[in-house]
Amino acid sequence: MKTFKLFTVLFIATLFFNSCSKDDTIFTPTIPTFPQVINDEEVITTMEVTLTPAPNSMGATVVTLKTQDLDGDGPNAPVVTVSGNLVNGVNYNGKIELLNETESPAENITEEVEEESDEHQFFYTFAGGLDAIATCTNFDDNNNNLGTEFTLTTNSASTGTLTFTLRHEPTKPNTGLADAGGETDIAATFNVTIQ
Repeated sequence: MKTFKLFTVLFIATLFFNSCSKDDTIFTPTIPTFPQVINDEEVITTMEVTLTPAPNSMGATVVTLKTQDLDGDGPNAPVVTVSGNLVNGVNYNGKIELLNETESPAENITEEVEEESDEHQFFYTFAGGLDAIATCTNFDDNNNNLGTEFTLTTNSASTGTLTFTLRHEPTKPNTGLADAGGETDIAATFNVTIQ
């Protein structure tokens, strides 16, 4: 009798489960999606490099290197200026300021670069016989070079070019521009004379 009741219960359970429609919707959990944060590249119209001689540097004055391109990819070439010559045998403290002058007031892009220091790095390149050395003096949170501040040491009277290149998302650490990778946010070359 007990066996008969057990078979009856199993038979009814089998009928119940088999009577469910195959068209029933099966619940499948979905993973929520979130809007993608897009970090648009900064608009940089102006780079100004200020070179301030160390105290007691006889005959040396502040020199400003500036490039300004208010129409971006428009037909007008950037306006590049160098305020004067550097003096041989002087240590200059350098500071780079980046601006977006398409906005009013101008937006200070240097602040953004420094806030995202692990994603940026400035490189300094000398060519044409210019005899000087630049050394980065500010760093990201991992103690890798950032380079919006630096020292420039002039070694001998010479002329040539000095190029400043800002890379976005470079490989860090690196041995220089050649192996840094990343994308160039801005690059500017200045004709410089050391007297």
